[in-house]
Amino acid sequence: MTYFTKATFSTSAPDIRHLKNDEGIEVAFAGRSNAGKSSALNALTRQKNLARTSKTPGRTQMINVFELDDERRLIDLPGYGFAQVPLAMKKKWQQSLGEYLQKRKSLKGLVVLMDIRHPFKDLDQDLIYWAVDAGIPVLAVLTKSDKLKSGKRKEQLMMAEEAALAFMGDVTVQTFSALSKQGLPELESMIMKWFSLDKSE
Repeated sequence: MTYFTKATFSTSAPDIRHLKNDEGIEVAFAGRSNAGKSSALNALTRQKNLARTSKTPGRTQMINVFELDDERRLIDLPGYGFAQVPLAMKKKWQQSLGEYLQKRKSLKGLVVLMDIRHPFKDLDQDLIYWAVDAGIPVLAVLTKSDKLKSGKRKEQLMMAEEAALAFMGDVTVQTFSALSKQGLPELESMIMKWFSLDKSE
């Protein structure tokens, strides 16, 4: 039993203008459409169906809000970068993500999920730059780490840590597997830090 098992679905919104509550603290999850974002949220909360996993990338087109308590929330942002999504919808998502990062007062941390085999693609980098520009700390999570052998996994992590230095901001990198739960304690620890940091200020 962890703090995150308390997560319950609260609401869905098409964009930031429809997110009513900007009080308290929230931590957002973002990533490409096939990066394993829903699986990571489900692993974090120990709930198999909290965030809907889909065989169709690009299914999560809404901002989904999960309440932990009266003050704290997890935000599931729309997946991005799926090739078969119409260009107009892609642009709308990107605009919505940028607006959310720049204007959301309660946002205290951003988790960017990336397939360990293909990290830091253009849209991932855009998102991290927006967050750094807005003073939001970022945890870059290299998902599906179970797909690689130990040596290759360490190599990818080192390369990603080096790439993260280019953002000139508060960007931390870790590996993660929703399947084996590798990296779950580190993910929990960082999010708890973001939640409690604001409390002590």
